[in-house]
Amino acid sequence: MTYLQGVVLGLVQGLTEFLPVSSSGHLILIPHLFGWPDQGLAVDAALHLGTLAALLAYFRRELLALVTGALSRRLALIVVAATVPGALAGVLFGRLIEANLRSTPLIAGSTAAWALVMWAADRRAAHAPGGPRDPLERLTWAQGLAVGGAQALALIPGTSRSGITITTGLFGGLDRATAARFSFLLGIPITAGAGGLKLVQLLRGGLPADQGGPLLAAILASFLSGWLAVAFLVGYLRTRSLAPFVVYRLILAALILAVALT
Repeated sequence: MTYLQGVVLGLVQGLTEFLPVSSSGHLILIPHLFGWPDQGLAVDAALHLGTLAALLAYFRRELLALVTGALSRRLALIVVAATVPGALAGVLFGRLIEANLRSTPLIAGSTAAWALVMWAADRRAAHAPGGPRDPLERLTWAQGLAVGGAQALALIPGTSRSGITITTGLFGGLDRATAARFSFLLGIPITAGAGGLKLVQLLRGGLPADQGGPLLAAILASFLSGWLAVAFLVGYLRTRSLAPFVVYRLILAALILAVALT
């Protein structure tokens, strides 16, 4: 992998991991467009480290508030409990899905189908609650666990973890910005687990001696683009809808299908 490949893949991963547009779909298109080979385990591990760092940096205040008790312990427990379904699904079905559900037509179909579900959820979005209290404190156990259960569906390529969790939050009665914030908070332990697993696998196999620089470039690019994507989406959804992302996903699905047929 070259420095250029590392930067491009890092930028794409950081943006598409957090915007509800399907990172797997983009990571199929980009190598195809540039004629690059599969990026391999080392790059996957690097990209996960970058996106995890972006989440930790953006939500540093919320995480500190959870630790100190400025945000309720109940919210912290909901985050922990809601992580379990996705983590269990990853352990039990991750390899099976990786081996059998990576076809390009399936990713195109999944990208389009979940776009329509997102559109339906967006039309039902609640208004943001008023008052000085953090809207996350209003999150119920039922809402949190529903979002956590939906997170398991993100194992299916083309679904988008942020997309399916935000969609479920909207169906459950959350406003758009709160659904996005909870989705990203919930992504911290999952991203840490996935990145840690890939890093262990990488260390067992040995880090390529000449790839340190390009991998560092990939980490920095995914961190910067991921942080910007999270900041943009949370701010954007305070006053706007998910409609542009629905349209984008439908266009992306068509492009992925075109790639599959060529």
